[in-house]
Amino acid sequence: MKLKNTIVLFCTIFFILIISSQQVCAGRLMTVKIGKEEAKVNFLEGTASVIPEDENEWRLLEVGNVLKGGDRVNTGSKSRLEIVLHDNTILRFADDTRFKILQIDSSGKSKTRNVKVHLALGRTWANVSKTLGVRSDFELSCENAVAGVRGTIYRMNVNDDKSVLVRVYDGMVNVGGRGKIIEPPTTIGAPHKISGPTVVPGPKKVTLEEWTYIVKSMQQIRIRADGTAERPRDFTVKEDKNDWVDWNRSRDSLL
Repeated sequence: MKLKNTIVLFCTIFFILIISSQQVCAGRLMTVKIGKEEAKVNFLEGTASVIPEDENEWRLLEVGNVLKGGDRVNTGSKSRLEIVLHDNTILRFADDTRFKILQIDSSGKSKTRNVKVHLALGRTWANVSKTLGVRSDFELSCENAVAGVRGTIYRMNVNDDKSVLVRVYDGMVNVGGRGKIIEPPTTIGAPHKISGPTVVPGPKKVTLEEWTYIVKSMQQIRIRADGTAERPRDFTVKEDKNDWVDWNRSRDSLL
């Protein structure tokens, strides 16, 4: 009887050790260390491809892959991509989106955070972690605008015609850009007889004017295709509701 009990006890301990070792190995396989100048692919539905700076070939992304400054990324149709930074800041990208990581420096002894991502086309959602005692410079940019924050939740849409929509859900976002200002043309009167050749005025001067708005929680700003901006206004939850927003809110609830 004692021998039987000893065998059962030995088998039980052996089984526990095997299970524990498998769990440890699985944890090691799934864990990807993120450097302060890197972002990890945390979630991918569908397909996404990346081409690093100074390379000529695209490759498919997989969960666990690491992205760095200079990487250009395209998401496929019916695809969604989520990347996480060293400081737990989350960036998500919808289908048919093109973006480039300009700079990542999300942690370090310097107590600074410098993250810059350029959105060429598509939709992105940012959940920027609030970091106390850290000088932060987090920017989502596109051709016609730059949206910078310290710690907040907001999204940016860049359309085919280069018009932009920024909506803020928490905190405040500084949105700035440069819009064209075209001088009005000279008034043209009714046809009349002219005495002879005259000097014809050259093209009217086109200037660029910088603008900046502070967009607060549950406010939005639209930037037209020509770079001019509407003033920020409130938006409603009902107005904002769609599959992309609902998915991002559900992912944020898991953080």
